[in-house]
Amino acid sequence: QVQLVESGGGLVQAGGSLRLSCAASGRAFSSYAMGWFRQPPGKEREFVAAISGGSSTTEYRDTVKGRFTISRDDAKNTGYLQMNSLKPEDTAVYYCARNRAYYTSRILRDYDLWGQGTPVTVSS
Repeated sequence: QVQLVESGGGLVQAGGSLRLSCAASGRAFSSYAMGWFRQPPGKEREFVAAISGGSSTTEYRDTVKGRFTISRDDAKNTGYLQMNSLKPEDTAVYYCARNRAYYTSRILRDYDLWGQGTPVTVSS
C-alpha cells in the first residue's frame, strides 16, 4: 500500500526558506501528478502547487508564484516544495497528495492519496 510522508516543516521568520519533502512508499508514483495543498488555521484546505507525471507541467496558486517551486525525483519516489521569501500568510499545515491521473489539477477531489501533513509557521 502506498503511503505519503511529508517532512521539512517548522518555524521560520518572514523572508526565510523551507524545503518540504514528500516521500512515497510502496509502488512508484511516477505515473501520477502530485500536488501540495495547505490548510491555514481556521480555514479550508487550498491548492498550492502541482506537477504532472514526468515533470512536464507545473502550476501554482497566484500568491506563491515566483516564491515556491515544486519538483519531483521519481527515482527516489520523492516530491519537493521549495518555499522562499516566506510570509506570515503562508502559515499552514502543508499536505502532499497523489493525483488520480497524469496531469495537474487544482481540485482536491482529484487526489486520492494524502500525507499526514507538516506544519509551517512563519513569524513576522
